[in-house]
Amino acid sequence: MKNVIAIAAGITAGLELGHSAMAALVTRGIAEISRLAVACGGRPETLAGLSGLGDLVLTCTGDLSRNRQMGMMLAKGLSVEAAREKVGQVVEGEKTTFAACKMAEVHGIEMPISQIVRAVLLDQITAREGVQQLLARPEKSERE
Repeated sequence: MKNVIAIAAGITAGLELGHSAMAALVTRGIAEISRLAVACGGRPETLAGLSGLGDLVLTCTGDLSRNRQMGMMLAKGLSVEAAREKVGQVVEGEKTTFAACKMAEVHGIEMPISQIVRAVLLDQITAREGVQQLLARPEKSERE
């Protein structure tokens, strides 16, 4: 799941939305990951540590993150195929996005970031449109 959020983080960085937007994305991202993990039997405290939040922050902000690089290229208007070719390595978040969205549907979990990333990967919306859709969502508690 961290790789799905990292694609979204790359979009955030590629659109130059700033540090506050990135912080909001990571915060909402860990909430999204936690909801699905708990629904699948995971423990929330696992996600609060280095293997959860720590790994998510690194993957979302590190320059070596292939998933973040993919998102940045999508934000610049490259197609998924062109972005994948430019990264030159496997971008795990692509397949994970579709699997995560399917699992969310099975468990009745709302995962707006993952759903937006899926729509961008399917070329149903642009990266900028995805951000606009996320920003248009009503405000909720970080636990929802």
